[in-house]
Amino acid sequence: MLSFDLIVIGGGPGGYPAALLAAKGGLSVALAEEDAPGGTCLHRGCIPTKTLLHSASALTDFAKESAHGILTGEAPRLDMAALDSRRRDVVSTLEEQIRGSLKRAGVRVFAGRGTVTAPGRVLVTAADGAQEELCAKDILIATGASPSLPPIPGADLPGVLTSDTLFDGDLPAPERLTVIGGGVIGVELASFYSAVGCDVTVLEMETRLLPLLEKELGQAMAVMLKGRGVTAVTGARVLAIEEAEGGLLCRYEVKGETREVLSDNVLLSAGRRARTAGLFAEDVPVQIDRGIVVNERFETSVPGIWAVGDVIRGTTGLAHGATAQGEAVAEILLGKRESGALGAVPSCIYTTPEIACAGQTEEAAAAAGLDAFSVKVPMHGNGKTVIEEPGRSFMKLVCEKGTGRILGAELVAARASDMIPFFTAAVDLGLTAEQLSRVIFPHPTFSETMGELVKLAAEKAGAVK
Repeated sequence: MLSFDLIVIGGGPGGYPAALLAAKGGLSVALAEEDAPGGTCLHRGCIPTKTLLHSASALTDFAKESAHGILTGEAPRLDMAALDSRRRDVVSTLEEQIRGSLKRAGVRVFAGRGTVTAPGRVLVTAADGAQEELCAKDILIATGASPSLPPIPGADLPGVLTSDTLFDGDLPAPERLTVIGGGVIGVELASFYSAVGCDVTVLEMETRLLPLLEKELGQAMAVMLKGRGVTAVTGARVLAIEEAEGGLLCRYEVKGETREVLSDNVLLSAGRRARTAGLFAEDVPVQIDRGIVVNERFETSVPGIWAVGDVIRGTTGLAHGATAQGEAVAEILLGKRESGALGAVPSCIYTTPEIACAGQTEEAAAAAGLDAFSVKVPMHGNGKTVIEEPGRSFMKLVCEKGTGRILGAELVAARASDMIPFFTAAVDLGLTAEQLSRVIFPHPTFSETMGELVKLAAEKAGAVK
């Protein structure tokens, strides 16, 4: 039996950064991963999706320039095989970088499924059945989540995909696609496929798209998708998926009316569930309730067993959130911190324009007993927005009345994902709109609107005369 200070089960964004930090801090670390380092984010989530969206943006850019008479001739067509090859190259490059980082840090990587057989003990089973028993004072669970399969008749038919199976083989190239679920994953993949000429329909059970985010962001997404030719139906309850002549027929109900849509593929994007199956032996009493239950330090109900990321109950479902949690556990084990408390976790959607938010909405602030107000600045007068034409764009800021303290921000703009850390830091540090109003933003940039926004907020808060 091999002995370590820490065993990490799961090599995704929650697991491998924690392993690296713990190893660099002087702990002996083992990492068990049954697939490949990088997890869902690298292989079937964030990275491949963003690679596809980036490649497809070439078509959007051509259309804009052609509309102004700058470009003429036939529109370019993406070679789907080449695009898929590019996706694989990006994933492979980043995977090798992770492997190299783990090796240099001295993390011992075991290829196989890790099972906690007892507190402090893990059995790693490789694909060929070979087993290795490990022991450690602490075990960190970071196995992530898998797509949740809704109980829809026909959900197991050939041609019905999930965000995982979509990237398991060659990238499908349907002419018609139905996406069940209008959350982040669903709208991003809908955006990609519509950009490459696919006829896309999105069916969302809730009354708006992006139901977990602020209402106005869902409305902005609806406008965005409509402008790109996507049919988005909200309040849609899917009844069944059936094989039909010419493809897959999806029957759904809206306000008591039954409708149908025919497509070549159906993408199930209706949420994810914690990956806990086979993770613990029967006599290991880790509490599980829609995910592993942890306390504020990410400790489970069993001393010495910790959990982070999508596998825990109440997760953010975000790769960077999982990383922050994993690194918090590593720092606790290294004696560098006591609490697992984190700051604001930004959320980003990589459509065109991008959507990003952090902190509290005005409604959430009010529910927390804060006296808040919001200000909003449209970006039709922003130079870079006029030049690049990303679509309807705006920025919104939520502040505390009187003090002008920044409570949250919502950006619908090109490069929103790159700009949101500015407001994330402001929320974490308790900065005010007046303080931020003194920051000088370069011209011409999308970020200039952030300057307008904080000045407007400071004036409304009474901090700037």
